[in-house]
Amino acid sequence: MIANNIFKAIADFCQNVLFVTFDSLRSLDNWWVQNTVSWVFFLIGVLGFFYWLGELNKHTKAGEK
Repeated sequence: MIANNIFKAIADFCQNVLFVTFDSLRSLDNWWVQNTVSWVFFLIGVLGFFYWLGELNKHTKAGEK
């Protein structure tokens, strides 16, 4: 019973606290604003991925010396 309440508490926290911004974006009528936010998150992810690859490349070259 306690484990069930813990999972319900986690679900409640995620739905009512963490995803409030996404619910507000979903309720917007402006398609451009919704997609701009999605593209910004996508670009941040791509930049982070290439930064990570560059760091891996540095560590690989440093290990070969």
